Order: sequence, then structure tokens, then C-alpha cells
Amino acid sequence: MRVFDALTACWPAAETRRLGSWTLRRGEGGGGRASAATLDGAFDDPTEAEVAMRAMGQRPRFLIRPDEAALDAALAARGYGIEGPNSIFAAPAGEIGGTDPDWATVRCAAPLARMVELWAANGIGAGRLAVMARVTEPKIWLLVRDGDRPAGCAFADIHAGVAMLHSVVIDPASRRRGLGARLVRAAGRWAAAEGASSLALAVGQANAPAVALYRGLGMTDAGAYHYRLAPD
Repeated sequence: MRVFDALTACWPAAETRRLGSWTLRRGEGGGGRASAATLDGAFDDPTEAEVAMRAMGQRPRFLIRPDEAALDAALAARGYGIEGPNSIFAAPAGEIGGTDPDWATVRCAAPLARMVELWAANGIGAGRLAVMARVTEPKIWLLVRDGDRPAGCAFADIHAGVAMLHSVVIDPASRRRGLGARLVRAAGRWAAAEGASSLALAVGQANAPAVALYRGLGMTDAGAYHYRLAPD
């Protein structure tokens, strides 16, 4: 469960609260992980959680982990659709990062204007940037250059020894040049230096190029999940 704990802890909601067996999250535009409810106790009827999420001003969404078939079936019976599925990949931080410095990648203490532009072009806007700003545990923004031109970026943070890499984007003009791999390795080096034992990330299973990249770097399957979203 460590990787699933890190999955949500490393992408914190604007508000998190318990309601019976449920952990509820208010996302404020931070995406699925920041707004999805999780079952963190005995299986319970989801009605109360649904009502609470609607009171937060958001459409009910539940994160479904591999051992939650009963919840998945209950939500499907209520007409909930599926978002995802997503895979989690992980590798030992020191191994994937290596020891050789890469002068094409830069560690930043805050997002640079070029990072904000790259993320905005890929649908990562103010709500997700606010999630990054909320993180209180060790975190880093990473920028990679294509020659002298900033061409890609990512964000990483750590929870309980697991580093999570988020929001990896590369300028379309600089794709297929190994920049994504450089960002992953840079995150691994940073994570190892911060004492994290592993580097993990989540990616949509339909994103074949990204899945191939992470497998090619030696990352292995560490779990899978999907969301159930209430009918509109």
C-alpha cells in the first residue's frame, strides 16, 4: 500500500476529511487524485459520500484500487462510468537515476515561466499548479533543455520514502530526443539524494508511448487503479 499512500499524499487536495469509512477530497481543479474519494475502512454504502462530494461543489468521483471489486461493482450498478485505467510504475531511485550528472536538466525551487507555458499547452493549468504549491514535503521542479532551449518539465515530491513524479511534458518539437528519459533520471537522482528508496509515477494505460518509455527505463508495474465517475 505504500505506493498508493504516496499516490494521493504526493498530490494533495485543497481539503481532505474523513466521513465514516471514506476519505473525501476537495480538488479545486487539481485533477482526479485531488478530488476522488477513497474507501479507507470497511465497505460502506457510498450514498453519504456522494452527497458530501456534491456539497463540495464537485461531481462524485471514487478512486478504485485493485482489491476493491465490491465498491467497483456497487458504483457500476449506480451508473458510474470508468476513467482510466491507470498504471503505477516504480524503480529504485538510485538505480534509475544513476550517478552521472546531466547538465541538460535543471532543478528549480519554484516553477519558471517556461514551465508554466509548457504545462498550460498540455492542459495542466492553475488548479494543478496549486496542488504543487500545497506540497509541504520535499519537492522539486525539473526543467530539461533541448540544446539551449527549455523544452520539457516535470514535478516530483516525496512521501514516506516514495518519490512520485508528476506532470511530465515535452514540447512537441523536441519529442523523441530522450528528454522524457532525462527528466525521469533527474527525478531519480534527486529522490535518492533526499533519501527516498523508490521513484514512482502514474500513467494512463492508453498512453502507449509513455508506457514504453517507463518500461524501457527499467520501471516495473507497482499497481493499477481507475476512477468511477458519477453520471452527469
